[in-house]
Order: sequence, then C-alpha cells, then structure tokens
Amino acid sequence: MPRYFALVEYDGSSYHGFQRQRAEQPTIQGEIERALACIVRRPVTVTGAGRTDSGVHALGQVVSFDVDWQYRSLDLQRALNANLPHDIAILQLEITKPEFHPRFDARCRVYQYHIYNQPIRSPIRRLRSWHVTRSLDMSLMNAAAQSLIGVHDFATFGTPPQGDNTVREVFAAHWREQHDGLLIFEIAANAFLYRMVRSIVGSLKLVGDGSWSVDEFVTVFRACDRDRCGAAAPAHGLYLVSIEYNENL
Repeated sequence: MPRYFALVEYDGSSYHGFQRQRAEQPTIQGEIERALACIVRRPVTVTGAGRTDSGVHALGQVVSFDVDWQYRSLDLQRALNANLPHDIAILQLEITKPEFHPRFDARCRVYQYHIYNQPIRSPIRRLRSWHVTRSLDMSLMNAAAQSLIGVHDFATFGTPPQGDNTVREVFAAHWREQHDGLLIFEIAANAFLYRMVRSIVGSLKLVGDGSWSVDEFVTVFRACDRDRCGAAAPAHGLYLVSIEYNENL
C-alpha cells in the first residue's frame, strides 16, 4: 500500500492540538483521519511530525498515511481539501518512500512565535499573536536568545515527550520586527521539548520588558530548573513553520 507525504497548514484555534484525543474533542489528526475515511471508505491512521498543543497553528506540518488510491495524488489532495474544515488545508500531497516517518526522519524543525507589542489590542490578531502592552527591547531579547544556540540541556524550558533526555541542539534563534509592532521570534532545532518554545518566549519577554537582565536569563537557562522558568507564552502565538529532512522524499 503506498505511503503518502502531506504538507498541512491549519489554524489551531478551534482544536485540542494535533494529536487525536477523545471522540468529542476535535483535533487536527482526527479531522484528517475523518476526511480520509470518508474518501477511501475505511479507517486510516495519520502520523504527524509534531504534536502541536491546543491553539497552536501550523504553516508546514508534515503527516504521512498509507492508502490504496487508484487515481492521481492531485485528485486525492482535492478530495481531502473538499472534506476538511476550512481551517485545515493540504498544501502538498505525493507518494513517498515506504519507510518514511515524518517525526523520526526530521532533521530540523522551525517554529515562530508572534508578539503584538502595542498599547492597544488588535481584535484581528487576538488569536494569532500574544498582545504585550509593555514596550519590549528586541536587541536585549536577541542578546539573550544567542545563548540558546548550540547543544544544551533545555530542562529549564520544557519536559521531554518521552524518556528523560532534555538535551537539544538549537541551530538558530532570533527576533525581528515585521511591521506595526509585530515581533516575530524564529527558532530552529533538531527537536523540541514539550512547551519549550512557549517557555523560552515567556522568559525572553521578561528580558525585553526589563524584568530580567540578559545575564539573569542565561543563569536561569543554565540552572536546568523548570521552576525558575518564566511563565509560558500563550499557545495562540505559536506557529510550526517548517520541517526539514535529510533527503528528497
């Protein structure tokens, strides 16, 4: 049975994360599996590259599934999009190698976090970014973010999804201002701990508003103590942007 690779975009506002939960709780995985079952008339299990939390969005989630489909991949993509809710879309669909695993084969994952740094709230951005009214110093936040790059123990900022290994390699971490007070933090790593990005952003925000110095951030980071972390940033400002693999699929 062929294995398919799918690139998925979704607005996570109405969902209890990616991973399938109880039947009454809508999830991204559950909606894709429901749409596939409607098309091929049998249950299909979908495997995702990342288990995004409730309210988290994705621009480039990767999933795989096995189905016996006799027509073009484009036809299956169109059928899926016709059966999925409007806040989930299959951007790309193709047959991949039989052994492909979207999670275990991933080399790098890229997340973004959006902060709307203005004194007045933006109703349009309320489910897309964290509204922070206190002015943030992006240069200080970038100075603190540089300490994240490399191979480190990130126990201060998260817990492992399984096992007890909290060491991860961060390839890049930086802030930029896009427009009208929208600050975007982008971080790339080989893998992430549970709530790692939101915890990092919550602590970097304390640097930006003057509550912590850069040195205090680094001290907290190196303490490997979850209790010393700043409050995690809200889920609705987080985006899974892309996932990179070692070779062509």
